[in-house]
Amino acid sequence: MKKRYFILITIILILVISYGLVGNYFYNFALNPNEEKDFLQDNPHLAESEAVSASVTEKNDLLDAEFSEIYLPEKKSITSSDNLTLIADVYENESSEQKWAIIAHGYTSNKTQMTRWIRNFYEQGYSVLAPDLRGHGESEGDYIGMGWDDRKDMLLWIDSIIEKDSDAEIVLFGISMGGATVMMTSGEILPPNVKVIVEDCGYTSVMDVFTYQLDDLFNLPKFPVMNAANTVTKIRAGYDLNEASAINQVAKSTTPMLFIHGEADSFVPFEMLDEVYHAAEVEKDRLIIPGAGHGEAEKVNPELYWSKVWSFVGNYIN
Repeated sequence: MKKRYFILITIILILVISYGLVGNYFYNFALNPNEEKDFLQDNPHLAESEAVSASVTEKNDLLDAEFSEIYLPEKKSITSSDNLTLIADVYENESSEQKWAIIAHGYTSNKTQMTRWIRNFYEQGYSVLAPDLRGHGESEGDYIGMGWDDRKDMLLWIDSIIEKDSDAEIVLFGISMGGATVMMTSGEILPPNVKVIVEDCGYTSVMDVFTYQLDDLFNLPKFPVMNAANTVTKIRAGYDLNEASAINQVAKSTTPMLFIHGEADSFVPFEMLDEVYHAAEVEKDRLIIPGAGHGEAEKVNPELYWSKVWSFVGNYIN
C-alpha cells in the first residue's frame, strides 16, 4: 500500500512539475520581453505580400525619413499603477487646435516604428503622443501586456493630454497588439475627450491569438498547454489570459470605432475582424484591404487606407 502511495505521489509531482515547466516555457516564449522572439523571424505569415508596391513603399519610406529628420519629439513619462516608468514621444503641432492622436505600436515593436502613422496624423493637424507600451522600447516592464494591462496605461496617457489641454479631442489608434490595446481601452470608462478609435489588425483576445499560434507553430492543443501558460502568467505577470478580451471590451464601448484588416492576414487571422466588428454596438465602420497581410493594409493601398481613416475620424473630430 505504501508503495502505491509513493508511486501516486511521484506521478502527481511529475505532472505538477511538468505543468509548471510547460507553462513557464510558453510564458517566456510569448510574454517575456527579454527573450528573443525567434518565431517572428522568417515567419511565412509575416512575409511581405505581392500586393505591396515597391515604388509606393520607397516613396513613403523617404517621406517618413524626412519627417524624422525635421520633427524631433519631446520625451514624456508617466508612472503606471504598478510603479513602472513609461515613456512616450510627443509631437506637438501648433496648428492642432486641440486635436490629438495617441498611436500604439505592435508586439515587440516600439514608438520609433510608428513614424508612418505619426506623420500622417501630424500632417492632418494633430498633435501626436506615441508611447512605448510596457516592456517595449524605453518603457519599463518585465512582461508584455498584450493590450490588457496596457489599457490601464492608455488611460493615464489620455489623462496626461487632458491635463495639458482640457478641451483636447482625442483619437486612439493602434496596429496589431496596439489595435488590441485600443479595443481593450474602449471598454473602460473614457472621458468625453476621446472621440473616436481606429484599430488596425488587432486580435479578438489574447487567449484566441495564442491558441492559434500554438497550433500553427507547435501543432499543440489548447489544453493543457494554454492552461499551464495562463497559470504562470497569473503568477508572473498578474493578469489572466482569459480576461484579456478585445471582444468583451468592445462590446462595452460607447466610442465610435473603425476596424481595419488585411484580407490576406494569416498571422492575426482575417476572420477575427468579423468577431470584433459584430461585437461593437457603437457607430462603426470597417475597411478590408484585399491582398494585404498582417500590418500591410496601409502599405498595400495607402490612398484608400487614409481616405477611409480621415472620412471616419472626420465625423467626430473636425
